Amino acid sequence: MIVYLHGFRSSPASRKATLLRQALAARGRATECACPQLPASPAQAIDVALTLVRDLRVDELVLIGSSLGGYYATWLAEQLGCRAVLLNPAIRPQDDLARYLGVQPVFFSTEHIDFRPEYLAELEAIDTPRITRPERYLLIAATGDAVIDCRSMTRKYAGAHQHVIVGSDHELSDFARYIEEVLAFCDGQFADAKGTGERE
Repeated sequence: MIVYLHGFRSSPASRKATLLRQALAARGRATECACPQLPASPAQAIDVALTLVRDLRVDELVLIGSSLGGYYATWLAEQLGCRAVLLNPAIRPQDDLARYLGVQPVFFSTEHIDFRPEYLAELEAIDTPRITRPERYLLIAATGDAVIDCRSMTRKYAGAHQHVIVGSDHELSDFARYIEEVLAFCDGQFADAKGTGERE
């Protein structure tokens, strides 16, 4: 099972989530992907994810997290021992999101969220400064990300499988180019070895 965790102010209707579902459906694997709508509260978002995967074995589960979803996926992968794909993952959202307190629009939706001050403490509570067993992770990071410094991503996930994209953007608007790589990792086709730090 692949569980996709979307980013801040995003939704299951995001472009990356939609592309992922379409790619799996084309392979006859539509039932192998879940993309829950995550609450604004980080603690509740973690609870939603844990409830969704509670009956799965570790070797049956791969998390894919984008931006803030990557922050969640990292904590979950460390707690559960599963693999994770991280797409421009947030590194210190408890610092970066302080300027977004209050009611915020949700992308790809007509909904809004209320991002409250206490949610910053909830983010701090699940901070994961270092990862264990980096071979469990695939990092896809773009140097053109204007929201999160690519260098902070590659430092945090040192030793993981890394694909550093020269250019692109925070959304990874060219994500379709990397679907095959992501699914190969999800399907266990990467060797358990340190990442190469490849660039393109």
